[in-house]
Amino acid sequence: MAPRTTHARTPNARIPKARIPKALLEATATLAAEDAVIRSMMDRIGPPDLRRGRPRSEHFAELVRAIAYQQLAGKAAAAIHGRFVALFPDATPTPEAVLALQVDQLRAAGLSASKTASIRDLAEKVVDGTVELDRIARLPDEEVIRELVLVRGIGRWTAEMFLIFQLGRLDVWPVDDFGVRKGYGILYGLEEMPKPKALVPLGDRFRPYRTVAAWYCWRANDTVLPDGR
Repeated sequence: MAPRTTHARTPNARIPKARIPKALLEATATLAAEDAVIRSMMDRIGPPDLRRGRPRSEHFAELVRAIAYQQLAGKAAAAIHGRFVALFPDATPTPEAVLALQVDQLRAAGLSASKTASIRDLAEKVVDGTVELDRIARLPDEEVIRELVLVRGIGRWTAEMFLIFQLGRLDVWPVDDFGVRKGYGILYGLEEMPKPKALVPLGDRFRPYRTVAAWYCWRANDTVLPDGR
């Protein structure tokens, strides 16, 4: 799955610090003390918010949402996802409930054949234990990625977004994300945005809080966060 970041949003209004986890505030303060660009962004728009403006769902539901939103504009993706979740009690899809539906029922919600296959593959792998979502929050970042990319239609970028926005991991550096690459070029005055390979070492100075730097790159590019909102 090719990484995609949706465009056109005014940067976030300043977020009340009381709503930001202490660890994230501390990470942002640490980077701001070490990097003038990060400090300027923090002063201008406040600390990062990794909640995407809505409560986190169960891990399975979040991954299904990520698949549904792939390669679609926000409104179209939201409409299809809305019809999909309406198929389930309390609008909460579970692996077992997905597998209980016919493929035609999933397609009728507007899901493509490939996304339907991906969602069913995720459900099957959760049910058979290939992907253990009940323990995934305890795994190191790279192990989370290795487990999730076993699922059809979930690539490294989708797994990285899950790490950042679902698990709240603070040291993720999604170098394949267009918005991060473009935003880094804007923030640091580069003539051209860096290619993914070149961006890898550029993130080293932000360790162990590369997620914070990535979030400000998104904001510099004035983009919607990667759930399509």
